[in-house]
Amino acid sequence: MSGNLFIVSAPSGAGKSSLVNALLERDAAIRLSISYTTRAPRPGEENGIHYHFVSHEAFQERLGRGEFLESAEVYGNYYGTSQPWIEAERAAGRDILLEIDWQGAAQVRRLVPDAISIFILPPSIEELRRRLQGRGTDSEEVIARRMAAAREDVSHCLEFDYLVVNDQFDTALADLLAIARAHRLGIHSQEKRLAGLLLALSC
Repeated sequence: MSGNLFIVSAPSGAGKSSLVNALLERDAAIRLSISYTTRAPRPGEENGIHYHFVSHEAFQERLGRGEFLESAEVYGNYYGTSQPWIEAERAAGRDILLEIDWQGAAQVRRLVPDAISIFILPPSIEELRRRLQGRGTDSEEVIARRMAAAREDVSHCLEFDYLVVNDQFDTALADLLAIARAHRLGIHSQEKRLAGLLLALSC
């Protein structure tokens, strides 16, 4: 039985990371894919938990061997998702979640047609700006760039299978949990999971 592959994307400020963390806490059957990156760890980040931190040379070697399901360069640093790990986890029947941007999601969907993609939307453009300003870490110039990037991200939201609006956090989380549960109850998953029962009932 192959596990599900969930993709979650969103513009900066939509609350994606908070929702993903809450989803993983509520649904122990889903495991988060840990990306590889060439950037240096930030304070509090641990290797193998937040990212697999590797050198540029090590990353390029893995890239050359075709080990990344998707990869991207962001501000001079590289990020990538391990294809062998995901294939092994899914083959063992475990559900995996990728927290990546829309470009990475497009790469994954091309290679894994049965991936389930979810895009998180803010309730309004005004609320998105308020959330970005509320962080208190970015200048108005940086916020303006993030807002422009968010508009570009949102322009690709209809390429995804599901849209979840993060207006009320608990409601958005319930929506994510419902999507995961529904796919586990789908006929393809249940046919393999319940093979013994179906055989016994048909005798």
